[in-house]
Amino acid sequence: MLGLRLPTDPRWVNIAEKNIGEILVDHAFCEQKAASSCISLIIQYPDKQKLREVLMPVVSEEWAHFRMVIKELDKRGLALGEARKDVYVHQLFERMKRGGSRDEQLGEKLFMNALIEARSCERFRLLSLEIADENLREFYHELMISEAGHYVNFIDLCKEYLSPDYVKKRWAEWLEIEAEIIENLEMRGDRVH
Repeated sequence: MLGLRLPTDPRWVNIAEKNIGEILVDHAFCEQKAASSCISLIIQYPDKQKLREVLMPVVSEEWAHFRMVIKELDKRGLALGEARKDVYVHQLFERMKRGGSRDEQLGEKLFMNALIEARSCERFRLLSLEIADENLREFYHELMISEAGHYVNFIDLCKEYLSPDYVKKRWAEWLEIEAEIIENLEMRGDRVH
């Protein structure tokens, strides 16, 4: 369903489990950034009613996820700490097409958000299946389902504002870009991406 061209290295989940506190901190910031990204899209494209209708609930869900992750940190006596640079997201951002129509620029942002949600979903699935902590397995299973829904939201919004042929072609290009980024990115067990 997700269409990712390159799966996460299976070793990632073992490294992540050993650094679960760091994963939770990074995850909290990912949720905050996801909510902020949706708010930015709503503000940048106030004329797009469908975008607003779809993304306003996503903002609420992402902020609820942020609160859920903070609760997990609190249970473990861990502090939120400082925000970290997300190299994966930065590299996706660098690969966005510049120029084009306003709707094409919107599409670039939606495609990028869809990829982030898809990769998060895939990694949450790994955590939900592989880590020993039963509570966190359930936690990540629930979040995996939500991330899959957000991925679909972003792709559906691309289809709302761009032609089917354009969406198919550009999404295939984005999947190749993302695979290249994943292939060349240092595998870190203290980051969601």
